[in-house]
Parts: sequence; C-alpha cells; structure tokens
Amino acid sequence: MKYTQNTLDKIERILDEVEYVVRYERGNFQSGYCILEARKVVVLNKFLQMEGRINTLIDLIPQLNIDPDMLSAEVRRTYEDVLARHAAAEK
Repeated sequence: MKYTQNTLDKIERILDEVEYVVRYERGNFQSGYCILEARKVVVLNKFLQMEGRINTLIDLIPQLNIDPDMLSAEVRRTYEDVLARHAAAEK
C-alpha cells in the first residue's frame, strides 16, 4: 500500500460503508485516535501526517465490528488488504 491520499480515501470508504464517521480533531490521543463506539465515530489526531493516518486506520479497523457482507466488492478488497497488512505487522 502506498501512502497517498487515494489510499487514505479507500480506507476511509470502509468506515463510511459501515456508517462510521471519521473526524480529524485536535486533542491528546495517546494512540493517535479515539473511538466513540456507541455513536460510530472515529476521531483521529488532525496533526498526523498521511502515513500516520493510514497506519492508524490500519491498526484501528480490525478492532471494529465490521461485517464484510455490508461492503461493496471494491471496498471489501480494500478491507481484506487492510486486515492482511495488519496481521503481517503483528508478526
């Protein structure tokens, strides 16, 4: 995966299709993000650079309860790529 705006948009589309809202805000997030599960909101530190935003979302998405059947075919492929990349990073 390349660290480009297009890659970030594809990853954000995963969250969009399962009705999560991604917001970029100021704040002291030790992990770089905050999840408001009940409201389906993900808040990322707005000062993260492109690479940090992508890596944070790749770490975050496997923690969410996402049903792959709710995703379109193109977004499902991105979701599977994110899961594979996350699993490889944990090894």
